Amino acid sequence: MFLEFFYLLRAKGLTVSLNEWLALIEALDKGLAESSLLGFYHLCRNVLIKSEADYDKFDAVFAEYFKGIETPEDLPEEFWKWLNDNPRERGLYDRPMPDEAMLELEELLKRFRERIEEQKEKHDGGNYWIGTGGTSKMGYGGYNNQGIRTGGQGRHKSAVQIAGERNFKDFRQDNILDIRQFQMAFRKLRQYSARVEGAKTELNMEETIDETCNNAGNLKLVFDKPRKNTIKLLLLFDSDGSMMPYSRLCSRLFQAVSKSSHFKDLKVYYFHNCIYEHLYTTPYCRRGEWINTDWVLSNLDSEYKVIFIGDGTMAPYELMRPGGNSYIGLYNEEPGIEWLNKFKRRYKKLIWLNPIRKVDWDYIYGSYTLQQIKEVFPMFELTIDGLEAGIKKLLVR
Repeated sequence: MFLEFFYLLRAKGLTVSLNEWLALIEALDKGLAESSLLGFYHLCRNVLIKSEADYDKFDAVFAEYFKGIETPEDLPEEFWKWLNDNPRERGLYDRPMPDEAMLELEELLKRFRERIEEQKEKHDGGNYWIGTGGTSKMGYGGYNNQGIRTGGQGRHKSAVQIAGERNFKDFRQDNILDIRQFQMAFRKLRQYSARVEGAKTELNMEETIDETCNNAGNLKLVFDKPRKNTIKLLLLFDSDGSMMPYSRLCSRLFQAVSKSSHFKDLKVYYFHNCIYEHLYTTPYCRRGEWINTDWVLSNLDSEYKVIFIGDGTMAPYELMRPGGNSYIGLYNEEPGIEWLNKFKRRYKKLIWLNPIRKVDWDYIYGSYTLQQIKEVFPMFELTIDGLEAGIKKLLVR
């Protein structure tokens, strides 16, 4: 039963085991899906999906496999007019309801067209005519989650509609991050901060949840001493050129960090493709709007955590040889790779966040320089998983 659905789930990267699938079949045999597609949707998600991070993948597969029924384009205009009026909430059963629970699309459309020819007036409630309210498979505002919605806006959504809305996209672990997700990830750096001497006034949410569960569900609040900001962070953004497609993403990261209150000190500088003698004070990387890189290395102590944000792709000579930087017309006395190694020697904790998908790192144009940089710094994809792994790397003592 539904073996193709099982194989599609696994093909799309969902780890559904054979035991879990057999448990689903057993649940179906016991009627836990209540003979409805919506019930089957919720049952599948509860039995097969182990993390909310996979809910969106599941919804995408469900919507692909159980394709919904669209409203026919040739619906008469007069039906659109009166079906879009406000429905009266009634439950009139004017004919015995036929057993249409598992009608195929072709049969359902055939009956729909026959009903259009047969029906001569507006109808509210009931289970047979095209109308509003009631349990008919045709109309809108009713209680049947299998069939054709004509006009109006659906009130009781079908399983395929719910899956198609992709309501769990923000839970995915491979998503590109928004500002709030950036902020939540950076909060983990607070583990480096010291506790302030004094009263315990800061709510410990995780401990509160654990203690409440251990206390038979009765709320038990747990407080800690507040933390003192001791984190010093240096952010270095690659700007312009090949980074233009990721400018909005980098802007979100910058805003999230700027709004954060978790850092004792925050320094932000920019570079183009690679770091050389200068770091820029604005993302425009204009000549003269810079600070000497040697000054940064000398004046920002080794306790700073350093995060590079860039794609790492460039012409090999820009990374591996001294020479000209055509972007600003300067001659670099030392190759970019040497400047990167200077940062590595100076700072204990460094990571590189790459907006390019990890699966493309070996194949994208500029993959050679990307791989060379990856040999110098731990590199992570700029997704929820990647950022969390990078923050964890910074936290290792």
